[in-house]
Amino acid sequence: MKMDAELLHSPVVGLSEEEEADMSDWNLPLAFMKKRHLEKIEGSKALAQSWRMKDRMKTVSVALVLCLNVGVDPPDVVKTSPCARLECWIDPLSMSPQKALETIGANLQKQYENWQPRARYKQSLDPTVDEVKKLCTSLRRNAKEERVLFHYNGHGVPRPTVNGEIWVFNKNYTQYIPLSIYDLQTWMGSPSIFVYDCSNAGIIVKSFKQFALQREQELEVAAINPNHPLAQMPLPPSMKNCIQLAACEANELLPMNPDLPADLFTSCLTTPIKIALRWFCMQKSAKLVPGVTLDLIEKIPGRLNDRRTPLGELNWIFTAITDTIAWNVLPRDLFQKLFRQDLLVASLFRNFLLAERIMRSYNCTPVSSPRLPPTYMHAMWQAWDLAVDICLSQLPTIIEEGTAFRHSPFFAEQLTAFQVWLTMGVENRNPPEQLPIVLQVLLSQVHRLRALDLLGCFLDLGPWAVSLALSVGIFPYVLKLLQSSARELRPLLVFIWAKILAVDSSCQADLVKDNGHKYFLSVLADPYMPELGNTWGLTSQKDHEWMCLLALQDNAEHRTMAVFILAVIVNSYNTGQEACLQGNLIAICLEQLSDPHPLLRQWVAICLGRIWQNFDSARWCGVRDSAHEKLYSLLSDPIPEVRCAAVFALGTFVGNSAERTDHSTTIDHNVAMMLAQLINDGSPVVRKELVVALSHLVVQYESNFCTVALQFMEEEKNYAAPSPANTTEPGNLTPVRESPAIPRLRSVNSYTNIRAATTARNLNKSLQNLNLNEEGGPVTFSPGNLSASSSASSTLGSPDNDEYILSFETIDKMRRVSSYSSLNSLIGVSFNSVYTQIWRVLLHLAADPFPEVSDLAMKVLNSIAYKATMNARPQKILDSGSLTQSAPASPTSKGTLIHQAGTSNGANRSLSRCSGSPPIPGVSSSSLTNEVPKPPTRDAPPTRPPYTPTLGTQGPPHSHQFQRTRKMFDKGPDQMTEDGEETPGHRNFISMALQTGLCDWSAKYFAQPVMKIPEEHDMESQVRKEREWRFLRNAGVRRQSQRIIQRGITRLDDQIFINRNPGVPSVVKFHPFNPCIAVADKDSICFWDWEKGERLDYFYNGNPRYTRITAMEYLNGHDCSLLLTATDDGALRIWKNFADQRNPEMVTAWQGLSDMLPSTRGLARRVSIYLDRSKQGGAGMVVDWEQETGLLMTSGDVRVVRIWDTEREMKVQDIPTGADSCVTSLSCDPQRSLVVAGLGDGSVRVYDRRMGPNECRVMTYREHGAWVVKAHLQRETDGHIISVSVNGDVRFFDPRTPDSINILQTVKGLTALDIHPQANLFACGSMNQFIAVYNSNGDVISNIKYYDGFMGQRIGAISCLAFHPYWPHLAVGSNDYYMSIYSAEKRLR
Repeated sequence: MKMDAELLHSPVVGLSEEEEADMSDWNLPLAFMKKRHLEKIEGSKALAQSWRMKDRMKTVSVALVLCLNVGVDPPDVVKTSPCARLECWIDPLSMSPQKALETIGANLQKQYENWQPRARYKQSLDPTVDEVKKLCTSLRRNAKEERVLFHYNGHGVPRPTVNGEIWVFNKNYTQYIPLSIYDLQTWMGSPSIFVYDCSNAGIIVKSFKQFALQREQELEVAAINPNHPLAQMPLPPSMKNCIQLAACEANELLPMNPDLPADLFTSCLTTPIKIALRWFCMQKSAKLVPGVTLDLIEKIPGRLNDRRTPLGELNWIFTAITDTIAWNVLPRDLFQKLFRQDLLVASLFRNFLLAERIMRSYNCTPVSSPRLPPTYMHAMWQAWDLAVDICLSQLPTIIEEGTAFRHSPFFAEQLTAFQVWLTMGVENRNPPEQLPIVLQVLLSQVHRLRALDLLGCFLDLGPWAVSLALSVGIFPYVLKLLQSSARELRPLLVFIWAKILAVDSSCQADLVKDNGHKYFLSVLADPYMPELGNTWGLTSQKDHEWMCLLALQDNAEHRTMAVFILAVIVNSYNTGQEACLQGNLIAICLEQLSDPHPLLRQWVAICLGRIWQNFDSARWCGVRDSAHEKLYSLLSDPIPEVRCAAVFALGTFVGNSAERTDHSTTIDHNVAMMLAQLINDGSPVVRKELVVALSHLVVQYESNFCTVALQFMEEEKNYAAPSPANTTEPGNLTPVRESPAIPRLRSVNSYTNIRAATTARNLNKSLQNLNLNEEGGPVTFSPGNLSASSSASSTLGSPDNDEYILSFETIDKMRRVSSYSSLNSLIGVSFNSVYTQIWRVLLHLAADPFPEVSDLAMKVLNSIAYKATMNARPQKILDSGSLTQSAPASPTSKGTLIHQAGTSNGANRSLSRCSGSPPIPGVSSSSLTNEVPKPPTRDAPPTRPPYTPTLGTQGPPHSHQFQRTRKMFDKGPDQMTEDGEETPGHRNFISMALQTGLCDWSAKYFAQPVMKIPEEHDMESQVRKEREWRFLRNAGVRRQSQRIIQRGITRLDDQIFINRNPGVPSVVKFHPFNPCIAVADKDSICFWDWEKGERLDYFYNGNPRYTRITAMEYLNGHDCSLLLTATDDGALRIWKNFADQRNPEMVTAWQGLSDMLPSTRGLARRVSIYLDRSKQGGAGMVVDWEQETGLLMTSGDVRVVRIWDTEREMKVQDIPTGADSCVTSLSCDPQRSLVVAGLGDGSVRVYDRRMGPNECRVMTYREHGAWVVKAHLQRETDGHIISVSVNGDVRFFDPRTPDSINILQTVKGLTALDIHPQANLFACGSMNQFIAVYNSNGDVISNIKYYDGFMGQRIGAISCLAFHPYWPHLAVGSNDYYMSIYSAEKRLR
């Protein structure tokens, strides 16, 4: 992990020089701490998206009902004198009553048309009941499902009644006639909006609700009783979708102030700016704005819809402020319904907020249904007053002197407030109030760039921020901006769209519909993206300050985001695939494959993989451009995620289920063989993707794979595989075939949570009891009985899962048979065909040390094994004559499922019993042709019980979809009548889309903050503080241990720890800084706290039964420690969360050495590890770890030293040992790039890894006559090599000279030895049951033969020992299960 230089070099303040020098830990890289190691590879949980309006509506018809009866006051209202007179800004007494009425009606219509010009308007002036009925029913009929508005002005009629009636007139205007709200509801229907401008209007709202409730109850009764009169009638509409706005509460009168219009409520709703300015002038504070009069207000220049004019700008500010108040005060769903669903409703409600503010100042409370929380005191109204103040104060000079209008600073100030919220706020806080204003600012070209930048910064806070922005209504704005050609907006829009699509990928359809994909195609194809400063002509430093987002991103990152957006557009969306194919996406992507930016390479590959996924024309376009060949280069990319993406792309390339030609089959084969080379990739993420890619191939060529599978199954049955272990050893059991009696042990949480199965974590007993063979004798616990599965639900043989046809043991045996038996008699497909090789690759992956990889491979293999055995069954009922022709290997029809194999009747069958296909005489065929010879039939396969299919039984089903030209078994799917139907009990079909979640997991990067300082770089974060503490602790350990060693160690026999280990210790390793020691037995690891003397953890390593752990290393020991275990089959596993009461988890695992067949499988517990090697075989696997470079050296029973780069998770070098014997010990020095190997033939060889494979061996010492137990290279500039053989001779070499410079003789018959890296001590363990500790002069300083306590019991044969890297502590494991630690005398410590 690379940090900024200044962060690295001053981590802790106030250290002495000595301590400062010891803080080198900050410079050490960390291994296996990337995101892919720390989190599960899966996509983020999709947020429920409520922002998209499911039912957008329009108000299409408006009924304007005015009951004014000009000149006649209603009887129940006593008016003041003077009184408010204006209706729609007209004085009705200034003209004849009829003309006044018509003018007011026309004016009201105009006022509404400002907000919704396209609606149908119908006026009904001083109407009768029948006229209202006719009007309402006709509007509803024309509006259909859309909304209708009913505006009622009742200033010339009596107030509404408590019975729920409003008043209209009779024909002669001699009487007031009541009109029931119940009837009005019936005529208006739903959805509707009602505006009531009359005194006591709140009564109408209450009555309306009561009537609506009454209707619902009547309907419920009618639903129960079919004889009810309502039951036969059409369902009346529900009134739930009706909205009401009323001028005042039920007990209030309208204001009569002569300075106000009589229809104050209507004025607020339809002419908000005009009334707001008048009201502002009537306040006392208006005296602070000199020279402004009511007359002057009428002369404000400009138009409402032109934002550049004073009037337009005020209107714009008013919209932003009311929208903001509503968004901050209303619940989200109510805000969506009232302010985003319908343009006219949104305008009326924004204006309703103003009505509430103005009318409350006259003791009148407007009412709405649904009811809104009070908003009249909201702080944003002060911003409105200020904006009005600034505008009006300019009026006199603008009108009299014609000076230019100065625009309001409102939007700039609000953006600054938003920026302050972004930069100063804490993590958990309320959303920023200004978000709706940012939305409004996007309309303005002046502020657009800054608004987009801040919006990007906001969206970067995480998915919650994206959801908020979408709920405010950002989507149509940013969609429209994609039509802009302004280059400076490009980086911002790309960033914003990447954020939106990372959270809600459903927007892909909107983008394609609006041709938005073309925008991102042009960004991706454009090598030049705008840089800061030179495009915008910024001058001052201040201009640069808010460009935080742009400063962060560079050209490659923007192209990465563009290709991510395109990858979302084409993801499982055929229209998007076609649009992008026409836009030349494939060619553009192929040009970027070699870009130096790894994230871009990764997403280009994913994008390619998605565009031709199940889309054949894109695949052929890729073939024409040699896309698959260009992708091959990424298979060896240094970044695992990029390799993974390339495998994904090649997998979907061969995974198209369209018709195959010879040409396409050849291409598929080539791709398959290229992919097969990744079989030993160091990253499990890549190997998982590899299994999925190969599964696509298996689906395409199912019949060919079935043939191969049958042949392998035959071979496995007929071939007694030579077990590499001595099968007479008690710890070894070859899988018992034909025996359904072996219960399988469920694997728990990738081998780790075995403690759940044991109460006191006493593994051995519980596991031995679990696993009994037929005779009932105990079998040693081993993963052969475990599924290679990562989750309990998919364990092989778990109770909730049908048995796999191919067990782990069978597959493992098949793998070994195929590697060293001559299978030249393979029928059907020539032995080295692509299908055979891919089958072998899958067999190899099924035995992968990483459970998730092997689990996927098991599913694929069993799927084919199942189909092969099922397809082999009908042979007995077919006539042999029908199988003489040969059919092409066309892929199976579209949609074929790979299914998880199993037998529907749940029988616990082993492979050979299911494989029911006899050996077939061979017909050789070329490996790359399409010919699949057909097996001739036999009467009845001998190994299977008689099979009589009957209709509807639970017999194993056929695959329904045979090939289009299938002649293999003569009959197609119609054979189901004979063969039993698909039964619901059969649960083992899994979709062909086996998935790893890689693409969704990669997409999480764009949903998470990219601009936030990572926690480890944040000086105040907890992560950082913990690291500081650990590094100080490390420095303390180094310092104190150094002091003790400098005093000189004269004895080392003070027993400070002893305990009985659950298994015989075979490898032991001290943690460099914690008081913790790891002790491995054959297949499990135990952790002890040697200070407290207690056991911390014991867990199963997951290696197969015939293997053993032969080496361990702590990685990142200085920081977040991981434990590496190496087993003698060449597998490496890395664990985290051990020894701290959490479940140990496997971080990663891979095959460190291939071609290494373990030679000492099932090591008998009683034999110590280093005893007579000539009989016992090899050294297992040996490793050495360089934290400084992140390199891991591995060797053992092979002829190379293989070097792995853990940063890249790939093999970087194979150094040939040049010897015919195994490597027994490895030691390296990063400073000098030297690797020293001790070998089984007694030689010690020195390699310089900077040189080529032929000249890298720089020195060979052949002075030892026997097996080298340990070769140690001192890590100093002129450090020596110290090597010890099994005969006890210790030799010191200087790498620059050809002969030893010193020789010491110790005890013979060494079984274990270690050298203290600091103290120049070495300890020898002997088969003669004692330990001798020597100093560098060869003097014995301690001889340990007995344990302290335990009545002085004699030490067992020493199986392993190890020094602490710093303290003078020696850990000793012996064959009597005891683990003890010895240290220097107490006075020294």
